[in-house]
Amino acid sequence: MTTTHDVVQRPRRSKRSRAGTLIRDLLVIVVIAITVSFLVRTFIVRSFYIPSGSMENTLQVNDRILVNQLQPQVFPLQRGDIVVFKDPGGWLPPPSAPEQSFWGQSSRALLSLVGGGEDTDEHLIKRVIGLPGDNVVCCDALGNLEINGQPINEPYIVHSETDINSASLLFDVVVPADSLWVMGDNRFNSKDSSKQQSQPGKGFVKLDSVVGRAVVVSWPMDHWALLDDYPAVFAGVD
Repeated sequence: MTTTHDVVQRPRRSKRSRAGTLIRDLLVIVVIAITVSFLVRTFIVRSFYIPSGSMENTLQVNDRILVNQLQPQVFPLQRGDIVVFKDPGGWLPPPSAPEQSFWGQSSRALLSLVGGGEDTDEHLIKRVIGLPGDNVVCCDALGNLEINGQPINEPYIVHSETDINSASLLFDVVVPADSLWVMGDNRFNSKDSSKQQSQPGKGFVKLDSVVGRAVVVSWPMDHWALLDDYPAVFAGVD
């Protein structure tokens, strides 16, 4: 038989103790979330926004994209891939330092840490046309690019009747072993490899300058789309 003296009651936790435990748990969750987000942003996925029309109509100004950083660091790139890369030097005008308050700088740094910020400065986005070793020529009698002697029909580019045979686009290059030849889909309004041949890098983009491959338009919602690398376009290229 159990008497009241046999019952051992657990001591009630004070409100202060429960509040302390809750704060501790929340801090642990926040630290874990920040760590995971930092690791994902550093090694797997980054967010960028599109500041210009050089990739229209595939990408629109102010579109947000997600970039897979495992390419080319882990997986190789293919012709037709859309890539984000650091300025090889001279492709972009010198950045102007925006005036920003202490709180603005702090919030931007925090967003960058947790992966919520968007990278824009000193990066460009173009489509891979030539891989290492490729001979890329512009253009044949129909205005098509040739890769290793094979003309390609590019359905994604924006044409300009006045500029289709513009002398400014003429080139015949062999891509170095450690580089890429990249061009914008808005071909005649894009400061891409064809327009940068006078720069020290002669228009080529080093593979180690590539941040990753753009895989999806994430914002705005009505622009959401997986980004196509058009394998059929390059299927006949040796």
